Amino acid sequence: MKYPVFLKEKDTIGFVAPSFGCNIEPYRTAFDNALLKWKALGYGIDLGPNCYAGDGVGISSAPEACGRELTEYYLSRKNNCLISCGGGELMCEILEYVDFDAIREAQPKWYMGYSDNTNMTFLLTTLCDTASVYGPCAAAFGMEPWHKSLLDAMELLKGNRKGMEGYEKWEKEGIKDENHPLAPYQCTEKSVPKVYLPGSSGMEEGSAALMEGRLLGGCMDCLVNLLGTRFDRVRAFTEKYKEDGFIWFLESCDLNVFAIRRAMWQMEQAGWFQYVKGFLIGRPLCHGQEMMGLDQYGAVLPTAFCHKVPVIMDVDLGHLPPMAPVVTGSMAKVRAEKGKWEIRMNFL
Repeated sequence: MKYPVFLKEKDTIGFVAPSFGCNIEPYRTAFDNALLKWKALGYGIDLGPNCYAGDGVGISSAPEACGRELTEYYLSRKNNCLISCGGGELMCEILEYVDFDAIREAQPKWYMGYSDNTNMTFLLTTLCDTASVYGPCAAAFGMEPWHKSLLDAMELLKGNRKGMEGYEKWEKEGIKDENHPLAPYQCTEKSVPKVYLPGSSGMEEGSAALMEGRLLGGCMDCLVNLLGTRFDRVRAFTEKYKEDGFIWFLESCDLNVFAIRRAMWQMEQAGWFQYVKGFLIGRPLCHGQEMMGLDQYGAVLPTAFCHKVPVIMDVDLGHLPPMAPVVTGSMAKVRAEKGKWEIRMNFL
């Protein structure tokens, strides 16, 4: 596994928009403010041509333009790491225009983003054997003041933090909009991860869990879309690192509880979970939803029971902020007990 050089003082941060750009409010003002904050911290700024674009469908621009921008800015020596402007809907359409062969041979650099950016964070790891950061996108850094999760993301990029702990509260309803583009997270709900362990007849709630393995995952909406395509090299990747085993971290955006269960089934049947050591599940955007007797927990647990591995759910990952940044491809130890969870990552 290749790990990029950490961000140093006065380095340059590059920004790309392979998914949505920051052309509309509240994202434009938030992104502009984020750039001011990074400049104040002493970093240089390298803006990709699509950062403020909005002529695409579900992404910032035409797929060819987005794929070209992502490749060129990853290969460029003018920036030292890349942060995606935002998530979106159709980043998958740019993949045929991304030169993964050139990226595989290039000097690795950190790429950070989440949601639709799974199309890059996941493929950087599984196609290019390069670690990436599943973490907040650029516009989030425009908030005043920064939430601790954003400070954690920067400390991770700088190499000062390899461990993360769950945050005290999470945001159920945000107030960021066109009139309040710099609003911080409105964290009102107590964060309490749920632990499940394999029992005699199924997954049972437990008080503590420990799992170790290599981190792999992202947004399930994107992962199942990649499954079975020519970009799906997961079986080869997991075979290479099977002695380490894997902690699959998963979260979802548009999926309801039945869609989550179908996604888990599909990944299971494709053999992706063959060497799983545990599951780390973020709060889905459909948090609290129940349909025909199925809730977010029942959507995940049957697959976990097949492998007799622990599951930690409702952790700070994904679309209901805050999100703890994690390094895809890193070796990790995850622990949950007494209503809290933590992760320690090693770059091996």
